Amino acid sequence: MAHGITARTRLWCRDMALPHQEQRLQTVCLLILTSLAVALALYWLRSAMVPFVLALFFSFALAPFVDLQVRYLRLPSTLAVTATLVLGFFLLTTLAAVVSASVSELTANAVSYQEQIERLPLYIDTLLRSWGIRTPEVFNPVAFIQPGTVGSMVISTTNAVLGVLSQGTLVMIFMFFLMAGRTVDPAMPAGVWGEIEFSIKRYVLTKMVTSGATGVLVWLILTSFGVDLAEVFGLFAFLLHFIPNIGSVIATLLPLPVVLFDPDLSSTSATLALLLPAVVQFTIGNFVEPRLMGTSLDLHPVAILLALVVWGALWGIVGMLLATPITAVMKILVEKLDLTAPMGALMAGRFETYPRAVPTPVRREDDKKDAVG
Repeated sequence: MAHGITARTRLWCRDMALPHQEQRLQTVCLLILTSLAVALALYWLRSAMVPFVLALFFSFALAPFVDLQVRYLRLPSTLAVTATLVLGFFLLTTLAAVVSASVSELTANAVSYQEQIERLPLYIDTLLRSWGIRTPEVFNPVAFIQPGTVGSMVISTTNAVLGVLSQGTLVMIFMFFLMAGRTVDPAMPAGVWGEIEFSIKRYVLTKMVTSGATGVLVWLILTSFGVDLAEVFGLFAFLLHFIPNIGSVIATLLPLPVVLFDPDLSSTSATLALLLPAVVQFTIGNFVEPRLMGTSLDLHPVAILLALVVWGALWGIVGMLLATPITAVMKILVEKLDLTAPMGALMAGRFETYPRAVPTPVRREDDKKDAVG
């Protein structure tokens, strides 16, 4: 009798598990379709969404200034928000002026920079031949760079950033309503929103500090050696530091042709002009920034690279700058649902197998009668 009840219970649990697996599969399919629809909407509405998302992250970065004024200076929240918005406007205006000056300088020197880029393959080939190494041209990717490619790419990147900053009025309007609507609470907000605010605020503030320090140090190093376009390379070191992993590499390689073919630089100065910025990028990116940021984002490097590709395709260079914090927010949200929690664990790089959720059998009245009988 007991054996029959046990077998019937196992069959019932198996029948109940199948609908649960089908529900999970349906949820995953709907999530994929929804993601595609949202991606199309974000691409179509990028002219409005990009300023809004920028204003959202700027409001996170400036929120501590509002909190400090309200808590310690005892200012009314409206006055604190107004003073912080003035500070934000000043920062945006300063950044737009620096980018505009860099674009003008880069445009004036784009032809010379491109010529130096085109001379780079011959320089590398000559250097390798002096070491007894012969490399076929098919293995020399620099040789495939078309005339005007690098100069136009760099200029288009700075123009993209300048185009976003030119929408500063719309960004400031969004920032005003976002910051005016927040409440100053000494305790961190609880729940999902509190976790999102903590992660994004810590990320934005840390990136602002580390990227600013990187850009200033690179500019000072290149200026001290008399390298041309030092302001431009310092600006790119600041901007590209927001792009994880690959941004620092690109920022380190950008001054390479200018430094190598500068006749006024000795070999020692040229080596130091290339080596010291690389040391700055490596030290800040691998030691200082992780210590300041901790594990607040909890994202796997592969997830970050995939996010760079996806958001870069949707919103261009600005999407790449915002890819990491947006992905961190998505991870926090998907972790709160049982059906999508494994996706959040996958984004964090936790590849252990999750136990399949099998519903606890709830015995019906008929089963109870059978058990009694």
